[in-house]
Amino acid sequence: MSRGVWALLRKELLRFWKVSLQTLAAPVISSLLYLLIFSHAMAGRVQVFGRVPYTSFLIPGLAMMSVLQNAFANTSSSLIQSKITGNLVFVLLAPLRAGELYLGYVGAAVARGVCVGGGLLLVACWFVPLQWSHPLWIAAFALLGASMLGALGVIAGIWAEKFDQMAAFQNFLITPATFLSGVFYSVHSLPPFWMALSHFNPFFYLVDGFRYGFFGASDVSPWISLLAALLGNAVCGGMALTWLHRGTKLRT
Repeated sequence: MSRGVWALLRKELLRFWKVSLQTLAAPVISSLLYLLIFSHAMAGRVQVFGRVPYTSFLIPGLAMMSVLQNAFANTSSSLIQSKITGNLVFVLLAPLRAGELYLGYVGAAVARGVCVGGGLLLVACWFVPLQWSHPLWIAAFALLGASMLGALGVIAGIWAEKFDQMAAFQNFLITPATFLSGVFYSVHSLPPFWMALSHFNPFFYLVDGFRYGFFGASDVSPWISLLAALLGNAVCGGMALTWLHRGTKLRT
């Protein structure tokens, strides 16, 4: 890792670490509230994978949702704040190539997403037993999900010119896609039309593949989920790198 990448990565890590109560603790507490409410409301009423208790089923979904939302928030908020305050110019003046900028921003997003998701799993394990059938699958989907949403955050941060545009991107794309990705239910419990429609949501494959790592069971083959995750990273990462290389909305 070059000194420039490390400097940018360290800057981004310190940016969210200095307000860790807001960026790390608050998302974990919010997810625990979801766990408390849905486990009490739905436990015993929803059957998933035949043998998995609903509360146990819910925890990996909430963990992946936290990973995705916080990875996206880290890169998108950093770029939009830097653009609006005018200090992005100091990053662009540094002799960093597009790939190095990408590694610095997305690397910090992955760190934040994994910290929040891991924190939720650690706390939840005190209350609900979890299986860890395939740890490598868990790690792979956590990293792929965080990097994909980190890249998507770069795209959103470059595209948005105002905070309300960023809020619209978050509220009308990221939040609905995560909530409708099978976090709270198995897609096999849906009517045929909605089950088919769920398969067009790329976040569904991230959640389903991550959950497979815990229970060894999933709604679709984990290999299909892995392929979808790799494709999502290629598309989002390629677009983010292209925009960084061209300086789209950054050098104007």
